Order: sequence, then structure tokens, then C-alpha cells
Amino acid sequence: MSATIAPDHTARLDLEPARSTHTSTGRGWAFTGVAAGLASIVGIAASMQIDAVYSPDADGDPDAIVARLAELVPQILVFHTATMVSVVLLLVFAAGLRRRLADQLPSRSLLPDVAAGGLGLVAVAGLMGSGLTTEFVFGVSDPGNGLVPESAVFFNHWVGTIPWLWVGAGATGVAVAVSALRHGAVSRWLGWVGIVLGGLTLLLGISPLQYMAGMTGPVWLFVTALGLALGDRATRSRV
Repeated sequence: MSATIAPDHTARLDLEPARSTHTSTGRGWAFTGVAAGLASIVGIAASMQIDAVYSPDADGDPDAIVARLAELVPQILVFHTATMVSVVLLLVFAAGLRRRLADQLPSRSLLPDVAAGGLGLVAVAGLMGSGLTTEFVFGVSDPGNGLVPESAVFFNHWVGTIPWLWVGAGATGVAVAVSALRHGAVSRWLGWVGIVLGGLTLLLGISPLQYMAGMTGPVWLFVTALGLALGDRATRSRV
């Protein structure tokens, strides 16, 4: 005598359906990078207008330089605000870029960290470069409050150099280029942008002409962020 056990096809209602572990990524971080690029361009342009130490009218005279800086307070304020906005937005874009690359690259790749770290260096340069503006805006507006004219000369040189240290963006651009052209992590044209603008920014930043990196770095940032925001298929699922 043999017994046959029929299979139980009763549905288990107590079991939760399996959940997908895939998480879509949005484009908000990329648009943040676009805004950071625009703010950086405004900040660099405003910095170029703070030119008291280079003015022929001042001719190396500290008191004349202070007087000229007093006339440039609006430009100093625009420089400060735009630079600090870019500093904050860069942190978001750096984190988003790192995640975007890490999703497509081998798990132990250093490229996502290099890309984020380079933008972190730019943020630090912007933070330091704008760190003296409040002190000297009040100082040059009222020189009678004890401002040493020679310190204002130093301030003008400071805002004309430190915020221009965009070598980190060059490193990020090259990291994105390798990610795109070797691993296909992002669009190939973004890789070529990284080779041209990122590579040029890196070379300028390394060279004695390091401040020139501030001319090309913000352009690379804006173009790359715009490309990731509008033309990157992997980020179209959710904002």
C-alpha cells in the first residue's frame, strides 16, 4: 500500500512580496551642478572686477587702494555671495556625481572618490577665498575704524587668487573622462569634455599659471552638469 501526498498550492498570504532593491536616481543633483557652475562663473567675473591693486590710479599707494576698494563694495558683495552659493551647491553635485559614477563603475574603482574629492577641493578654495570679505567690506567702507591700508592690499590679492584655484575640478574632469571613455559610465561626449576642459584645467592648475584654472574650471563644471542633467539617460527616472 502506498500513499501519495498532493502538493499544496495554497497561496501564502502571510508572506510579503519581494521588493526590488533597485533604486532609481534623479537629476536634481545634476541641476544643482548647473546652478553651481553659473554661480562660479558669476563669482569669478566679480573677482576680476575687484582690481584696486592693479589700477593705474592707485599706483601702489595703499590709501588709494583702500579708497578704490570702497568704490568696489558692490562687486565684493556679488563675489562673496556667488562664491558661497557655489560652495554649498558643489557639495551636493559632488555627492551626486560620486553616486552616479559608483553605480556604473567596478565596485572598487577609485574614480568616484577622485571625482568627488576634486570638487571638494574647489569648494574649500571658494570658502577660503571668500572668507575675508565681510571683514574688509566694513573696513574699506569706514577706513577710520582702524583698518591698516596694507592689509587691504593683501585682501585684494587674496580674492584675486585663492578662489581661482580650480585644479581640483581638473582632476574631477579627468576622472569623468576616464569613466566615460574607458568604462562607459557616462556619455562619451562628456568624456571628451573632461579631456579638453578638465585636462586643460588640471594642467593650468599644476603649472605656475595655476590661477588660469579659474577661467576653464567653471566652464567645465557648467557644461558637464548640464550634460548630466539633460542628456544622461541613466538619470531620467526620477527627479
